Amino acid sequence: MKLREALEIQARLDPSGAPFQVFLAAGFTPLHLVPFLTAHLRLALPARPVRITQGLFGDLAGSIEGLIGKEPASVVVLIEWGDLDPRLGLRGAGAWCPREIASMADSAAISLTRLETALRALGASRLIVCLPQLPLPPIPPNGPWESSPLETRLHAMAAAFADRVCSRGGSVVRAAELDRISPPGQRYNAASDLKTGHPYTLTHVDALAGLLARQLCPPLPKKGLITDLDHTLWSGILGEVGVEHVTWSQEAHSQSHAIYQVFLDSLAASGVLLAAASRNDAFLTEQALARRDLRLDASRLFPVEANWGPKSDSVGRIIRAWNIGADSVVFVDDSPMELAEVKAAHPDVECLLFEPGGDQLWTLLRQMRSLFAKSKIEDEDLLRLESIRQSAQLQSETARSTPEEILRGAEAAIRFSFQPCADSRSFELINKTNQFNLNGVRFSEDEWREKLARPGAFLMTASYEDRFGPLGKIAVALGCVSGERAWVDSWVMSCRAFSRRAEHACLQAMFENLQVSEVTLAFQTTARNGPLREFLSSLGVQPETGNLIVTRKQFEAVCPALYHKWEVAGAWESARSSS
Repeated sequence: MKLREALEIQARLDPSGAPFQVFLAAGFTPLHLVPFLTAHLRLALPARPVRITQGLFGDLAGSIEGLIGKEPASVVVLIEWGDLDPRLGLRGAGAWCPREIASMADSAAISLTRLETALRALGASRLIVCLPQLPLPPIPPNGPWESSPLETRLHAMAAAFADRVCSRGGSVVRAAELDRISPPGQRYNAASDLKTGHPYTLTHVDALAGLLARQLCPPLPKKGLITDLDHTLWSGILGEVGVEHVTWSQEAHSQSHAIYQVFLDSLAASGVLLAAASRNDAFLTEQALARRDLRLDASRLFPVEANWGPKSDSVGRIIRAWNIGADSVVFVDDSPMELAEVKAAHPDVECLLFEPGGDQLWTLLRQMRSLFAKSKIEDEDLLRLESIRQSAQLQSETARSTPEEILRGAEAAIRFSFQPCADSRSFELINKTNQFNLNGVRFSEDEWREKLARPGAFLMTASYEDRFGPLGKIAVALGCVSGERAWVDSWVMSCRAFSRRAEHACLQAMFENLQVSEVTLAFQTTARNGPLREFLSSLGVQPETGNLIVTRKQFEAVCPALYHKWEVAGAWESARSSS
């Protein structure tokens, strides 16, 4: 992005949504960084205005200390060597003689301790720290080809500081990624530093702003990966060489496939769904996947579609079995033709080419790491595959019994909580669920906290399990109570709980535990919330955008039989009395 483009994006008329607010703490003048960061955030959040507040020039720690007690939503801290000791920057050049070197390191250690103390007391919802990106000044006596004791000590202190930031829930800009997109030798603008106090080149500012925007507004991770088998999961064509002669070993010069298997196994361990779609014989495929030397636990692949039909048909069946959106799916194949065929049938699926060469494989692994990136693995992520298998088992039993008989014998139990206590899983569900979503509204962390702090606020969460196994936290509703009415701003439910009448149980729990006679739903039609619209229609409510009222009497008149046993772990009464 060029500066002119950034300024044009920054100057556009702000949308009317709640502003996304960022506090930018830097000891230098962030002259061009503000418009670039604003532009990148506006591209990531087109429906919201962006507000960036700057700290004090020349006083990084003081800027952070001034925020203590204000609970800012998002804070970005940019540290340069000159912030730790002015002598470590060109503008603050002082005594550089060898006898001063030890005092520079000691001064930097004191500055980092002060900064860390301030950050620990800050209480920001999202904290992003960027370690020094610029070279140290050419302080003698060492030559530029040799790392000096001062430099070694400073980098060690910075690394230890970053480790402590991460251990307390903060985030640190990845230096290796910044090096990749902005070579270290092309970052520093000494003339600008001396003249204006802004030390970065424009190309570096753009690269840095892009990384910061991704950390402030990370894209939703993909949920599932479908892989081809021949020449992808293994080397060789199964139907031609046989089960024992497809390879993935260094001895057979096919270690790229072993690395790919290991990577897929790590994705599955992080909660990513895996499946296989292959134009192959089903019996031979089952035998090959049963090989003991496979580096991927084959039980993680579900479903496995091995047949001679079009790949797009297999991919479609897998997506339906997973019951997730096509835009949450990645398909990997070694054939550009197969990728094109799948893309034509499922345009929202991300299609990636597998090439066994080292450089190509490295690029593919980086792409997949980015697409499936998540900063924290929740317990519910690890339940996802098992819940898919449970759904398949449920469908199988439904074919032999009536749906009502299955629900009656499911031994379902739901655990509710109504206390407005924020947790990462609830926030994640609200912001990523699409099909059963009241209005598609997404929240920033500061908006989330504000909603929970309102008088009469409630946050209903529901965790579900039955004889087929646990599904974890499957539903979240956010709202507030006024008199005999509950206002529901957001209500989402995981697709894993569809067809189990959990949505009816949630509404019943709202009536009983919030002690209200009617619930007002802030409904809005979206392109993908058809399941929720069907639910509203089943209650006799016309699903039209606006505030929709469901009375308790109306609900009880049409509610089907509910067989769940349920308990309330956190009652709303205690939350109301404390607000």
